[in-house]
Amino acid sequence: MANRSTKKSLERFKYEVADELGVPLSNGYNGDLTAKQNGSVGGYMVKKMIEAQERQMAGKGENIQ
Repeated sequence: MANRSTKKSLERFKYEVADELGVPLSNGYNGDLTAKQNGSVGGYMVKKMIEAQERQMAGKGENIQ
């Protein structure tokens, strides 16, 4: 299980991404949002995390295929 600071960081990241995409994500219940809206937030989060990991690996000289 992730620690509290990691969970808080991911929550903060989620709201930053939602804001960037124009998705009106709020604290608490978000059942009024469509699956497309929620999915776009999660999908974009994953994309950005993969890009960050690739940059980190490239900086360490690791081979990325």
